Amino acid sequence: MPSSADDPVATALRDAATAALAQVSAVPPSATAPVVLIDGRSGSGKTTLAALIAAHWSGPVRVVALDDIYPGWDGLAQGADTAREEILVPHRAGRTARWRRWDWAAQRQGESDAVAPDTGLIVEGSGVLTPASAALADVRIWLESPAASRRERALRRDGDTYRPHWERWAAQEETHLALDHPSRWATLVAEIP
Repeated sequence: MPSSADDPVATALRDAATAALAQVSAVPPSATAPVVLIDGRSGSGKTTLAALIAAHWSGPVRVVALDDIYPGWDGLAQGADTAREEILVPHRAGRTARWRRWDWAAQRQGESDAVAPDTGLIVEGSGVLTPASAALADVRIWLESPAASRRERALRRDGDTYRPHWERWAAQEETHLALDHPSRWATLVAEIP
């Protein structure tokens, strides 16, 4: 197996993290901490990129995964709306953002969560980058990756839990792409092999 130094996916994600952090450092100081949105189709590397950015962030930062917000397998659009209304809008307004996580096992809303406006915010998930959310974020990233690579990575990660839902989720992503054109709103587009 090649080392991560020889892995083109790892290299592309590291390069994207470096570029994103440069954009974050260029954000003018304000009352609220910078906000980064990371969008891309399933298996494109959003979660890994969020972790890489957070690991090198200067100051406090919080990563919020839409996987913890989507209300089930048919909830891509609703999860993105919840993130915008309950997290991004209050954070940008200088208020503590409060939302409920989704309990996948019980198929209902679960525990509450919150993030203060002086904490940097990285929100990652399919559907998060829309015209409405773009106005609430300083750095907006779209990850572009071939379908076969994405599928292989996603199924290796989630296996049989995700396999029966792949096409169902992909159809929601297609709707998001057609309605929201997320790459158009990105300040950074990264190609992930």
